[in-house]
Amino acid sequence: MTLTLRHDWTTEEILALLRQPLMELLWQAQAVHREANPGYKVQLASLLSVKTGGCEEDCAYCSQSIHNSSDVTGFDAQMQVEPVLQRARAAKQAGADRFCMGWAWREIRDGTPFEAMLEMVRGVRELGLEACVTAGMLTDRQAERLADAGLTAYNHNLDTSPEHYDRIISTRTYQERLETLQRVRKAGVTLCCGGIIGMGESLRDRASMLQVLAGMDPHPESVPVNGLVAVEGTPLQDQAPFEPLDLVRMVATARILMPRARVRLSAGRESMSREAQILCLQAGADSIFYGDTLLTTGNPDVEADRQLLRDAGVQANWQENAESPVSCAP
Repeated sequence: MTLTLRHDWTTEEILALLRQPLMELLWQAQAVHREANPGYKVQLASLLSVKTGGCEEDCAYCSQSIHNSSDVTGFDAQMQVEPVLQRARAAKQAGADRFCMGWAWREIRDGTPFEAMLEMVRGVRELGLEACVTAGMLTDRQAERLADAGLTAYNHNLDTSPEHYDRIISTRTYQERLETLQRVRKAGVTLCCGGIIGMGESLRDRASMLQVLAGMDPHPESVPVNGLVAVEGTPLQDQAPFEPLDLVRMVATARILMPRARVRLSAGRESMSREAQILCLQAGADSIFYGDTLLTTGNPDVEADRQLLRDAGVQANWQENAESPVSCAP
């Protein structure tokens, strides 16, 4: 098949995809995925929280917000470059392709912590890894300096649809999120942008969020698909768990809409069975966060991930010098 990139998907078209019988949706997503990703190569990304807690935003899902009552402590190396690079070396040794670093900030502010961030980016790139940063809003000049340091990607998620957004966060507008993404794109840094399901949104909200993503030209290079991890002390602590097959549907639909994007299976994976995770890989996920922690929530451990990929028959960097993986193709 010949892949056609579209940027004019309507919410109604996307809603129709999400409502398809699961087998039909998987069949369609598989056809796109096989064309876009021959050989079923999965990118492994490792994520470190460089600055944990104390964020001024009031995101209802997040344990790092000062507005929420959760007690978060963790690794804080915003002024310490070498400990972060040690983590990056360990991630590379474990097989990661991309090292992602998170700061619990509303926005990047100029000064010593930002200079340290730039050093971290340069150090990660010198290790031969892709470098991704998530640190809130930023200015044009900050985006340019990150680009000059060699930043591969900047993560700034939409979280949810424009229509549901006010129920999740009030301290930053949807338009501000879009403007941040435009600044990153203008600087020549690739976009890592996705969202979260399971926050009380409707199916139409999920379609609307995907419509915003698929309407970007070019599409985001990375699209993280997250399931809510309900953390005690946050406004969403009592939210019912998301349905794993709903996450499968989101992955499959994202693959159809954005054929060349990396669709990343992200937060919430720990609560999913191995079989559900393999369905996500079959549906078009071609990247996973790899390792023991995902910012302030859990993630499957490295060996469990390796076994999962072996059993699914997909290839990742740590396998390249080993025996050939089982092919997913018939």
